[in-house]
Amino acid sequence: MRIDKFLNAVNITKRRAVAEDMLEHKVVFINDQAVKKAKEVKVGDTIEIRYLEKTEKFKVLQIPNTKSTPKSKIEEYVQRID
Repeated sequence: MRIDKFLNAVNITKRRAVAEDMLEHKVVFINDQAVKKAKEVKVGDTIEIRYLEKTEKFKVLQIPNTKSTPKSKIEEYVQRID
């Protein structure tokens, strides 16, 4: 699954347009490399989002089969890394 779709599907971003904007401004990294929106996400990848004030890291546990997942199920797809 593409990174822009993945961020939206697992509720890391509220809308896919937000994910695309973040990718365009190079604040999303997969395995420490800035990526474009067409980058494929794989199980085991580390996604890092570098906001101005903070950084969030997630480990990909599984790829969703649907366009969206309930917010209560986010832990099945990504694990937050501190």
